[in-house]
Amino acid sequence: MFTGIIETFGVVKDIVRENENIHLFIDSKITSELKIDQSVAHNGICLTVVAIEDSVYKVTAIKETIEKTTIGNWQVGSLVNLERAMLMGARLDGHIVQGHVDQTAKCIGIEDANGSIYFTFEYDFSKNNITIEKGSITIDGTSLTVVNSGKNTFSVAIIPYTLENTLFKTYEMGTEVNLEFDVVGKYVSKLLSLKQ
Repeated sequence: MFTGIIETFGVVKDIVRENENIHLFIDSKITSELKIDQSVAHNGICLTVVAIEDSVYKVTAIKETIEKTTIGNWQVGSLVNLERAMLMGARLDGHIVQGHVDQTAKCIGIEDANGSIYFTFEYDFSKNNITIEKGSITIDGTSLTVVNSGKNTFSVAIIPYTLENTLFKTYEMGTEVNLEFDVVGKYVSKLLSLKQ
């Protein structure tokens, strides 16, 4: 379980393909605090630490993860948003994030609003995921509030701190991102689809 509050960045140091799996080697300043079997969210993708050497740790992505996320697009040198699992008894500053990416989206708009920046994303509505005004959305692991919600689009407003301390500073038109929709919204959507 995560909160969507990004702790730091990681850098992809190596990528090794084995059958349908991808092994990723991530260099990060939090590596010394990690342990094998620990869950870490990478751009919102929950992956298990399987090896650690100096400042680099290894995680493995399986076929389903590769197909549903942007992880197959990562390259050596890619910057990654990192968040360790939530501590029980700590404040929940974002929202409940499972680390299970639902689908990807593309950035279709970036607008400077004198103090914040609006990013607009488009996604495939046929997967039955929805956003609502003032609802929660996780973009590449970052917990955000939806400010404009359409059938297959939504916008978020990014403050300067979030822009500097997450991958949002690298986004441009056409950037593909990972989405995790609000868990309550997913249950409501599923219940409604069963009644039809």
